[in-house]
Amino acid sequence: MLVVPCNSCGMPLPEWELTSGDASTCPDCGVEHRVNVFPAALREAPSTQTEAAAEGDATCFDHPSSRAVGTCAQCGRFVCQLCVVDLAGKSYCPSCTAAGLSKASGRNLAPSCVAYDSIALTVAAAPLLFFPITILTGPAAVFLALRYWKRPLPLMHANRWRFVAAILIGLVEVAGLGWLILYSLLRRAAAAA
Repeated sequence: MLVVPCNSCGMPLPEWELTSGDASTCPDCGVEHRVNVFPAALREAPSTQTEAAAEGDATCFDHPSSRAVGTCAQCGRFVCQLCVVDLAGKSYCPSCTAAGLSKASGRNLAPSCVAYDSIALTVAAAPLLFFPITILTGPAAVFLALRYWKRPLPLMHANRWRFVAAILIGLVEVAGLGWLILYSLLRRAAAAA
């Protein structure tokens, strides 16, 4: 039995609410939830007598004792009835579904997300080892951080601290180089006078 607790009151949501595919309403507190349930979670456990693989049968990649009912359209792994995920008329294994891959449909199942925050931080921090090129990378890091600030972050990055760090490092680099140029010009002017 699938148990999904309400985010508000903690009471379990009824299974019939989860299978509808629409917003699930908690019967206790009335809060609406959007719950996407993996299809295998709602299926009854397969009978070991009917699903057991006989000698010579193809077996599931994840469940070696279960008979395979198909292959993944992406990677070619054998999948049993419990593991198969049907999307756009094709069968996929849980690994390919989780990775968001689908060459058959020509699109990603999960949105691709470039880590612009990490790129901006690298552009700002890495050139500190080679000080003269910071005249280019400081402004570039600030530009990248501001340009891609509103883009979605990768799942592993919870906040935008990398963007903030890239902006701060880039501004310090620009200010430092500006000060260095101004200092050298004033020193030359004083020496000439």
